[in-house]
Amino acid sequence: MSVPSPAKPCKLVFGLLLAAGQDRGPVLTALQERFGPLDHVSRSQPFTFSNYYEKEMGAGIVRCFGSFERLVDPGELASIKLATNRIEAALAHGGSRRANIDPGLLSEERLVLATGKNYTHRIYLRDGIYADLTLIFKNGRYHPLPWTYPDYAAKQTRYLFGLLRGILLVQRGGAPPTHKTFLMEEMD
Repeated sequence: MSVPSPAKPCKLVFGLLLAAGQDRGPVLTALQERFGPLDHVSRSQPFTFSNYYEKEMGAGIVRCFGSFERLVDPGELASIKLATNRIEAALAHGGSRRANIDPGLLSEERLVLATGKNYTHRIYLRDGIYADLTLIFKNGRYHPLPWTYPDYAAKQTRYLFGLLRGILLVQRGGAPPTHKTFLMEEMD
C-alpha cells in the first residue's frame, strides 16, 4: 500500500505570448502582483512555431518564458490558471487577448502546464482546468513527449527549464547539479 505524503513545492513558471506591439511590462506587473517577484524572464523572441494564435492576436507574436521566486504547492495549479485567465481578460482589447499566459509547475521530474483544453493525455483538475504533462526529466535533462508543443520541445527552451530546475534544487535546500549533461549537452 502506498502511503500518501505531502507533495514537494514546485517552481511556478510561465510561457507568455504577446501580440505585436504589446509591452510585456503590464503583463509582468500583473503576474508579480498576483504571484510575487520574478526570478527570471527570458528575452522575447518571435513566435514561429505555429500560426494558431494569429487569428486572435494578429501576426508578429513574440514568446518569452519566466519563473517566480516563491515555490508553490502543486495542488494550486488550477487556481493559478484561473488567475492567469483573469489577467489575460483584463489586458484584452476589443475582445481579443493581447497576451496568452501558460502557467506551469516545474519539478525535479517534470514540467506540467495548465490548460482549459481537454485532450487524451490531459488530466482534469477542476473548474474546467486540465494538467498537461509537457516535459519529463531523465538522464540529466528534460525531454519532450509526442504531444509537447514545438516551442516547449525546442532545445533552447528545455535547456532554460534545466537551468530553472537548478534554481529549484537550491531553493529546496540542495546544491545545483554540476555534471556536463545539465550544463552543456543540451546546447552542444
